Amino acid sequence: MHKKTLTSSTFAALFLAFAPGIGLAVEPAPIANPAPVTAKLPPLEVIPLVKADKFLKSNFDNSDAARETDVWGRIRSGYAIADIDNSLVAKHVTWYSTRPDHIARTMARASRYIFHVVHELEKRGMPTELALLPVIESAFNPQAFSSANAAGMWQFVPATGRDFNLKQNMFKDERRGVLASTDAALTYLQKLYDMFGDWQLALAAYNWGEGSVQRAIKKNQALGRPTDFESLAELMPAETRNYVPKLQAVKNIIANPAQYGITLPPVDNQPYFTAVDKTSDIDLTIAAQLAELSIDEFKALNPQFNRPVITGGEKTKILLPQENAAKFASNLAQWGRALSTWTTHKITSARERIDTLASKFGTTPDVIRQVNNIPQKTLLMAGSTILVPKTSASLNVDIAPEVADNATMAFAADRPEYTRAKAGKGHKGQASPISLVKPRRARNHH
Repeated sequence: MHKKTLTSSTFAALFLAFAPGIGLAVEPAPIANPAPVTAKLPPLEVIPLVKADKFLKSNFDNSDAARETDVWGRIRSGYAIADIDNSLVAKHVTWYSTRPDHIARTMARASRYIFHVVHELEKRGMPTELALLPVIESAFNPQAFSSANAAGMWQFVPATGRDFNLKQNMFKDERRGVLASTDAALTYLQKLYDMFGDWQLALAAYNWGEGSVQRAIKKNQALGRPTDFESLAELMPAETRNYVPKLQAVKNIIANPAQYGITLPPVDNQPYFTAVDKTSDIDLTIAAQLAELSIDEFKALNPQFNRPVITGGEKTKILLPQENAAKFASNLAQWGRALSTWTTHKITSARERIDTLASKFGTTPDVIRQVNNIPQKTLLMAGSTILVPKTSASLNVDIAPEVADNATMAFAADRPEYTRAKAGKGHKGQASPISLVKPRRARNHH
């Protein structure tokens, strides 16, 4: 049955008038099975806006996927990458199938995000088994962080994250953000497929780097050998050689979990979360309170935020479960207090000690250190920007976007005076900067 919908611009205007600084944008549900609206957002009833043009790249609305009752069936119906069957696949099938607890934890985490990933894949006309790639990358943990400095569900290293416009600053790391990192990962995978014309090689390049795959192809071409994934595997490092077989193993288990003694958690074939657009600062704890969520659940959907305040801006979104969006709007309308209790302070002199700052802003040195991740026995160097509690003068002032984007911190060892003098280096009383070792770059490109 056709329902009238509000245009996004009309709704945004109405909701912003109702709750200044924060608006609601619902992630569209599949055309054939829109998510039911179970609550009203005071004072307006909100009907999810379905944009049919976004589905033109996929055949979802003309396939069995729309009629699937859960996401797992929907993923199975969209498998499109050629299968491989070798000893490595068998090895990884055995590994996963003999660890049902690991699978259960991974899929429980995935249940928050996987509808969105599948939905985005279908919009782009991409194989749906790519939605299983985070099982291999991070066990669907958006807080995952590797020794090679890769972060998030899709495990982007900093440089590749910047290549795909994933913002990384003191306040947020979009490599961990569900929406931004998924968009970046799928854009990257599509780019690699366009480059190689083969999904298995695209996956190898996602792990190993496109340059490495290109060199391997040229080497086999020069020798008159095939250039498919399995023919190139002997030239690959072990991690990449196992990468596609791991995905194949997970594909096999999802295709027939009962065969392997695995029970998948039910995941409804409809959106789990709603994206709430916000343009004013809000404390993470206050946002969770307004949504009636635990801090852990709020962070699970919004893992990109590094600090206790979520800074404003036109492109800033917070994710909430569908049923909590109405609670958030209702509680926000009745809040009547400041939404943020934090602001920034720029260190202008190395003589600004943390205990002095804490006294100035009515807090403790431990709070300053904890909220800013400042190591013990260190000083802040001039030019550093830190979070401090708001005062009456800054109560209604948001952190400027340019401050949020460019804020940095640098530390120096807090050494006793006699140690500095004895060392005989530098100006008397000047602390030497701590040497920060740059993490080893990952062998894989992303």
